[in-house]
Amino acid sequence: MPGAVVITRPLAQALPLAEQVRAIGRTVEVLPLLEIAPLADQSALAATLARLHEFALVAFVSPNAIDAAFAHIDAWPPGVTLAVLGEGSRAALAAHGIAPDSVNIVSPADAAHSDSEHLLQTLDLAALRGRRVLIVRGESGRELMADGLRAAGADVTTIAAYRRGVPALTPLLAERLARLLAVRNDWIVTSSEALRGLLQLLAAVPGVDLVAKMQQQQLIVPHARIAATARELGLLHVTLTGSGDERLLAALQSTP
Repeated sequence: MPGAVVITRPLAQALPLAEQVRAIGRTVEVLPLLEIAPLADQSALAATLARLHEFALVAFVSPNAIDAAFAHIDAWPPGVTLAVLGEGSRAALAAHGIAPDSVNIVSPADAAHSDSEHLLQTLDLAALRGRRVLIVRGESGRELMADGLRAAGADVTTIAAYRRGVPALTPLLAERLARLLAVRNDWIVTSSEALRGLLQLLAAVPGVDLVAKMQQQQLIVPHARIAATARELGLLHVTLTGSGDERLLAALQSTP
């Protein structure tokens, strides 16, 4: 009998996926490994988003960035291209009424490589030379996209839309991690940052080597970069699905 499916996404994105996993007959454990919080001061974000019409391209790094930004966006300005990394972000845009039949939405062509590197390869960088580009992200994040766009001659602005962080290790969380790692489960991990945070939490639990137990668990990941992070951290059983919840669900159904 298969174990539980541990969903490590932030809570808002974990709950819809949890419903779909239960629908295919699996037990679910929702274990958010990144906590998402609004900015204490959103004035800079609101002011920047009020000028969306000034940008040729707006790139959102995650569904969380989309949800936080669209709290300040009444309507998408015509002629402004959107860039996102994966199917989760396309679904988040659709939830806010943004569809490809009305807005030009660019994302990596290869669903297994939904990351900044492959988005840069997909964009028409020459057409962005001398034009303004906005990147909407968390308070911290990779600089690769901004650096690549600047190297191509774009005038790049980055704006934080939310805060994120790994949860604190409490006795209750330590007990839950030990319980989950006492049996074989399938772990859905959709962020390299979350995976690194998980290993840090496990290493801090006293009295037991939970890291070694985690390295024997089955990981299901949507992006090649997360798979590479897993290998760096010594995780031995990794299934790479490509972007999109339907691919994650298909992988669960084919896991022995």
